[in-house]
Amino acid sequence: MAYSSLAACLTDLEKQGELVRIKEPVDPFLEMAAIHLRVHEAGGPALLFEQVKGSKYRAASNIFGTLKRSEFIFRDTLTLVKQLIALKNNPAAALKHPLQNMQAGFAAIKALPLKNPMSKPVLANEINISDIPQIQHWPMDGGAFVTLPQVYTEDIEQPGIMHANLGMYRIQLSGNEYIPNKEIGLHYQLHRGIGVHQTKANKAGQPLKVSIFAGGPPSHSLAAVMPLPEGMSEMTFAGVLGGRRFRYCYQDGFGISTDADFVITGEVYPGENKPEGPFGDHLGYYSLQHPFPLMRVHKVYARDNAIWPFTVVGRPPQEDTSFGELIHAITGSAIQQEIPGLKEVHAVDAAGVHPLLLAVGSERYTPYLPAQQPAELLTIANHILGTGQLSLAKFLFITADDTNQISASNVPAFLAFVLERINLARDVHFYTNTSIDTLDYSGTGINQGSKVVFAAYGAIQRSLCTTVPEQLQNLHYFTSPYLVMPGVICLSAAAFTNYDTAVAQMQELNNQLQNHIGDLQNLPLIIICDDSKFTAASMSNFLWVSFTRANPANDIFGIDSFYNNKHWGCNGPLVIDARIKPHHAPPVEKDSAVEKRIDKLFDKGGSLYGCIK
Repeated sequence: MAYSSLAACLTDLEKQGELVRIKEPVDPFLEMAAIHLRVHEAGGPALLFEQVKGSKYRAASNIFGTLKRSEFIFRDTLTLVKQLIALKNNPAAALKHPLQNMQAGFAAIKALPLKNPMSKPVLANEINISDIPQIQHWPMDGGAFVTLPQVYTEDIEQPGIMHANLGMYRIQLSGNEYIPNKEIGLHYQLHRGIGVHQTKANKAGQPLKVSIFAGGPPSHSLAAVMPLPEGMSEMTFAGVLGGRRFRYCYQDGFGISTDADFVITGEVYPGENKPEGPFGDHLGYYSLQHPFPLMRVHKVYARDNAIWPFTVVGRPPQEDTSFGELIHAITGSAIQQEIPGLKEVHAVDAAGVHPLLLAVGSERYTPYLPAQQPAELLTIANHILGTGQLSLAKFLFITADDTNQISASNVPAFLAFVLERINLARDVHFYTNTSIDTLDYSGTGINQGSKVVFAAYGAIQRSLCTTVPEQLQNLHYFTSPYLVMPGVICLSAAAFTNYDTAVAQMQELNNQLQNHIGDLQNLPLIIICDDSKFTAASMSNFLWVSFTRANPANDIFGIDSFYNNKHWGCNGPLVIDARIKPHHAPPVEKDSAVEKRIDKLFDKGGSLYGCIK
């Protein structure tokens, strides 16, 4: 379906029963986000807020809330887009099957961006930042944020749309030290596409021109988050996916998406930063306030009857989970083609996506080794941790399966497969003093932390315990043992105070267990946490607590651990201290008063009555 606007898409969804209009006035301070969260958690429809307090503009959310709805939106083009992505990743296929792939090639050519179209609806109105719905998502957020932006910049060395970058970086519209209507905050890292453009502009002593698009055809939003093959323009991709060329013009030297609902233009000057944040983020915690680039607002535009799109991020799963599922459906085996020997990689959404990766690779070196052990898997692991967004991972579990029956997407089965086979004296590999995700506060400083690879291959070394071993029942200091899954036990401990104390506590645990290693051979993993009952209550809780609250080099211990030629290992269970640390960012939590206020919308007579179960 070739949508010419966001409104056209929403009308189509409404006809399919996939959208509900909220007719009551709703406060953009916490209420809109709370409504979105409740509907999304129930797998409910897209939402159109018709009366946003403080703004004349409507707002829409949960548009991409389910994979089914996203696939419906792009139902006419998905097959062609998948074919085009595959061709970019494997150009030889086009030579082998030219007739079969001709359609994809023609589609890309026909989808090239269209400059200066006859109609430029977004330029109909010049407005202020304060006219936009000022949506604050979580109680501790620093102000109102844009959560579905398309941020457009050009390379000063290669100007023009075909070398431009369209990315999704969060934008702070209000709060902190920003001068209302004149300044906004941009949150991005310098290694991202926009950061590269800023570095070049700064080096030349020039401000970077930035255009922020919101709304427009839904293909534009997906293009902004899509990990595209080298050389494929986001705007061309948006044209192919949307079945409609990306229409643009220039106004005062700024690139303008003419089909957008809103456009904010402005400049980032060298060295100009202001505090940005806090913001409730996708790991389920707040990212805290830090200096980030300041954008001086030039002009703001809106089309007639514009609709402001937004989403809410927080502890997974959220709407960005569906984005990830759609991206995976489109890209298929792109990563596997990029990394030799890799069969599958899965970023675990419940753990915040970036912290935890599970991978299946090949192990073809083993015949030349004295015994079955990870070898090729380690080279694949290095490649994974050096590739794009995958490089943000802290924990990587990787294995090989000669029967091709194990899947990284089946998290419990995959972890059991690894834990049955891992040799904890040999197969734990640390990367210390390295970079991690800016949004991850488990490390020793912003962007600073460590990584670990658990590589397992070969024959089963242990059966996994299915009950709590009696040796863990009456420990000193460590209490309330619970079985999370076969081979994994969590224990509660008092609140973390500092690392010196934690090391002493782990030594105490070691002293209590090291004489029982034979009895614990079926227990490869112990999680130390603040609330073992909560952690063990679900696989989702276990993954979130264990892998978002631990910095591998600081927080991994082992029973009867040792160093051998600078390699760390342990003869007993591995121990992860996943307690909340004093330097961690606080978790995002709903406001009970707001939750109570929005109940009326879901009660009989409210716009959302009966729309969720």
